[in-house]
Amino acid sequence: MTGFLLMVSAVLFSCGAMGVLVRRNLLILLMCIELMLNGANLTLVVFARQWGNLEGQILAFLVIAIAAAEVGVGLGIILALFRRSDSLDVNRFSRLRW
Repeated sequence: MTGFLLMVSAVLFSCGAMGVLVRRNLLILLMCIELMLNGANLTLVVFARQWGNLEGQILAFLVIAIAAAEVGVGLGIILALFRRSDSLDVNRFSRLRW
């Protein structure tokens, strides 16, 4: 069971990493970063369960809380950028000049 869950975790993290490398939409990038965080959280929980301690689960809970705050701030920034330029293309924002 542990091997299967670690494989699912690796697939989640890989899908997120591939999405970050391939996609150019800021909203999609934010979702792919969340996929990567969920893959890492699943790994933490699996190892914590396997070793019989709670440190991994506590760390996963902390990562979930930080990810929720990151999404709130990230969506605010994305909304402000979209209102200003009517686009969410990463290539338009590469120079950080208006």
